[in-house]
Amino acid sequence: MTEKKILLNDAYSLKTPEDSISLYKKWAPTYDRDFAKSSNYISPLKITDFFLKNCQIFDTPILDVGAGTGLIGEYLNKKKDKKIIGIDISSEMLSEAELKNCYSSLLKVDITKKIPLRNNSIGAVVSAGTFTHGHVGPQAFDELLRITKPKGLFVVSIKKEIFIKEGFKEKLLSIKNDITLPELNIFNIYGKNNDKKKENDKAYAVIFRKK
Repeated sequence: MTEKKILLNDAYSLKTPEDSISLYKKWAPTYDRDFAKSSNYISPLKITDFFLKNCQIFDTPILDVGAGTGLIGEYLNKKKDKKIIGIDISSEMLSEAELKNCYSSLLKVDITKKIPLRNNSIGAVVSAGTFTHGHVGPQAFDELLRITKPKGLFVVSIKKEIFIKEGFKEKLLSIKNDITLPELNIFNIYGKNNDKKKENDKAYAVIFRKK
């Protein structure tokens, strides 16, 4: 019997970290081909571009949150030699990322809990596709701020339709004394696409620095 192909709606329907582990265990070997490439998923490329336009020499090491199969790491390595740490809840996705030889280290981490990194140890945080339906909520910013150095750069995507509804705007307001004024850049998550619904999918590239 042919195994059912995993669809984007399956990822958006996740409820718990255990759901994520189960889904991405199955999806990891085909994720790049069956989703990223076939859907023209350009969010990691867009976040990389926003990062490169805003980064300074001291914004290192870079933490790739929800690194998955390493798409951001791959793009960053093509454009700039940087020390990148990747974290993700799925060991199978991280195994795919490891094959790309883009990361100085890869850690299996549930970022809804305590992140096993020291205070003020990270120079920049990047993320694409993690702050979306069924994945990680705004509470994760507390831990990410803890481990980021003062003046550390954040460049993360947040899906537009959940930005207010799931509390991201409220969270950014609640931490306004700890960060610079966030810059919100809207962009298309997918490039030219046979699925017209995907062509209308948008996210914010949220850019700020820890004070």
